Amino acid sequence: MDKGIKIDKFVSSTAFRAFTTATFFAKAYHQQESDIIAVPKLYHAGEETFYKTIRNLNDSFNSIAIFSHNPSITYFVNTLTNTRIDVMPTCGIFAIEAPIDNWQDFRAENNKFLFFDYPKNISVD
Repeated sequence: MDKGIKIDKFVSSTAFRAFTTATFFAKAYHQQESDIIAVPKLYHAGEETFYKTIRNLNDSFNSIAIFSHNPSITYFVNTLTNTRIDVMPTCGIFAIEAPIDNWQDFRAENNKFLFFDYPKNISVD
């Protein structure tokens, strides 16, 4: 289902599965693999590594997508809003809107939960 969200930049762990998934999404959004920001530290990252990675992004990006691994990504998304999930499934999307003008101001506070979706959640008629 098209949610109408434009993604300016893809950020991924360098591990094969995460980076391959990021590449697939980047191509779907008409971007190149070379445009993906590869962050080795996102493999089994702690929550603070996610925050540091986001805070260091260029402010020219209005929206980003992050590709990482469980259980780290589940722990991280559960810090972003009051919405909680049990597990971030493969290709799952947990979307938020952050009330910031600069990535360096990204925090866990005051984010708005938009949606949570994943491939097996999609019904086919």
